[in-house]
Amino acid sequence: MRTAVVTGGGSGLGRAFCLEMARSGAAVLVADIRADRAAAVADEVGTAGGTGHALTVDVADQAAVEHMATEADRLLGTTDLLVNNAGVAVGGPVGQVPLDDWHWILDINLRAVVHGCHAFVPRMKAAGNGAIVNVASAAGLISMPEMAPYNATKAAVVALSESLYGEVRQYGVNVTVLCPTFVKTNLLETARTTDSSALTAGTLAMERSRTSAEVVAKRALAAVRAGRPYCVPMLDGRLLWLLWRLFPGMVTRLMASPRLQDAVRRRAGAQPGVAARKGAA
Repeated sequence: MRTAVVTGGGSGLGRAFCLEMARSGAAVLVADIRADRAAAVADEVGTAGGTGHALTVDVADQAAVEHMATEADRLLGTTDLLVNNAGVAVGGPVGQVPLDDWHWILDINLRAVVHGCHAFVPRMKAAGNGAIVNVASAAGLISMPEMAPYNATKAAVVALSESLYGEVRQYGVNVTVLCPTFVKTNLLETARTTDSSALTAGTLAMERSRTSAEVVAKRALAAVRAGRPYCVPMLDGRLLWLLWRLFPGMVTRLMASPRLQDAVRRRAGAQPGVAARKGAA
């Protein structure tokens, strides 16, 4: 893979993808909604041994993504790898999360991935070559309470990727859906939630993660090269996914346990929920 387009490439996991591709001498189009971050990572790509190009893109805007694809044609010639990485987080109970927040996360986490696939898949099919990494999450495989907006968008990305994998393999194109658990990124920098303790718990989990964004990017690219449709890069995610596939009802009931949820809250320094204080099991 000699060329790549990475959305959300200005920081975190997107940056890690850009730099990993750069180390193999690739030309990388770093796309990000923040021009300063895109430019900084494009410079880093050049320093790491690749050729970096920066582009300011709002991936929720279909016209902007179409423009990105046109710029990729001009700057890169053909796109060997598209990484649909840009994403945001929203948490809180259904019915309390504002609908504007639902629309925001659907636009960025799901519609933006659709935009990217819609723009690049015909190009890759025509070229008879290419690969797409759609960044989902272990939350797209196993659903925790009070994360419905995030879970729903990531589960949809998994389903989209599975469908697309079956459509494009015959044209020489591969699709890999990436489902990490907690990894140190700036995902929560823009997160929206109705419960600050959930955000605190997520921040702590990210800070305590022993798996870096660089490791996740390397494992994802290895999955791409092997033609694998799934990359679940962390052991905890693989174990939870296995348990869910074997015992879906049991795992779903476990996730619904107020005691488990309150254990997470306590770890984040928050007060336990009402159900647990009443002694519910």
